[in-house]
Amino acid sequence: MNDGNKQVWLVLSHGFNMDGRAASQTITDKIPHLLNLGIEPIVLSAITGKKDKVVEHHQVLPAGPVALRFDLRHYLKQRISSPYIYRIAMTVISLVLLPFILIEKLFIRIETHWSWAITAYFTGARIIRTRKVALIYSTGGAYSAHLAGYWLARRFGLPWAAEIHDPMIFPGLTKNKMRMRFSAWLEGIICKHADVVWWFTEEALARARARHPELGERGHCLIPGSNPPKFVRVPYRRGKHLVIGHFGSLAETRNLEFFLLGLRRVLEKNPQCAEHIRLHLYGGGIDAVSARALRDFPHPVMIEQFGRLETDPKTGESGRDQVIKRMNAADCLLLLHGTVPFCKEYIPSKMYEYLWTQRPILALVWHNPQMERMLRELGHWAVKADDADSIASAIEELHARWMRDDLADSGKPSPYTSEAATRQIVNLVHESLNSQ
Repeated sequence: MNDGNKQVWLVLSHGFNMDGRAASQTITDKIPHLLNLGIEPIVLSAITGKKDKVVEHHQVLPAGPVALRFDLRHYLKQRISSPYIYRIAMTVISLVLLPFILIEKLFIRIETHWSWAITAYFTGARIIRTRKVALIYSTGGAYSAHLAGYWLARRFGLPWAAEIHDPMIFPGLTKNKMRMRFSAWLEGIICKHADVVWWFTEEALARARARHPELGERGHCLIPGSNPPKFVRVPYRRGKHLVIGHFGSLAETRNLEFFLLGLRRVLEKNPQCAEHIRLHLYGGGIDAVSARALRDFPHPVMIEQFGRLETDPKTGESGRDQVIKRMNAADCLLLLHGTVPFCKEYIPSKMYEYLWTQRPILALVWHNPQMERMLRELGHWAVKADDADSIASAIEELHARWMRDDLADSGKPSPYTSEAATRQIVNLVHESLNSQ
């Protein structure tokens, strides 16, 4: 398409332009490529991210008190430098909203951000009435984007594309029956009404299609990838320690327990490794399972916690840029997949960032052949996530290679790019539109 022929897409994404958030990165990274392909995106998001300076970007508050408190907490934290003033502000907001929060939690126990769909719908309707929108593009993580996308598509008779980040249905993922029913209902709505929809793993697509045969050929698997890092690569140099870096969030379903068990077995066979190996942790809080494993680990000096890296106010360097640099300097990157059935349909978005660094990756993978294949094809370790002996063997091999200074950059740029994903999306949408 040429410039006089641009299509306007209304992009619905609750977490757009949120530094360091996987759900944000997945869509934010695509915007430059959409523009290059002749698409004019109009983005509708929550207030939690930064206002975009390149594309038309509308930010709206949610309608419900639970999501309103959540969004205001993030919004004010970015703008109030004094912790004291921030706590006062949030205390006042929480007290004002408390009665309404209790009512919502009592009667509407579904996804936290569901009510953002209401304000997104009305704002989206206003945009559609004033602009010639060709497509509604809803993208996760928050399901509210898809709910608003459905409402808008039905109201205005527009084509609708849905991008599903994580599987919406999985037994045992939550004990909240109302939330499970809502997720199942919404998945059914997407599979029935979306003109084109894609998941990020082959297994997630296969299971969704089995639950909803009417999806047919409108369903696809798409590898989201990520943009290459924007910094000058520094050639790898072996340091005093073998640094294994973990970047990203931890959770009880994705924790350090088995990795630390494997590391302990290495130390039992070769105690001198305690002088060589260091585990560096970057990201949010430590989950209960990881915290217990860290307390029980006999060599605490081997583990350093750096927390979440936020934008540096002195240099203006984003947290994400700082993280990429530290990834590039690590001897090995630890990728935790989890040990729950959900992982069969899920690939951590962090993997695509890891691949761009060209550093060795040690991935603890749980029952996901697609993820194992992708890693091994590029020369990385993929071991069973719940097999401490296999993890120990991988660490021993990693240590041996470090000792002989054999951990240089792979020299293989990642084939999984945001640009490739965006081109595939545009092709899928055009095929869908042309077939109507």
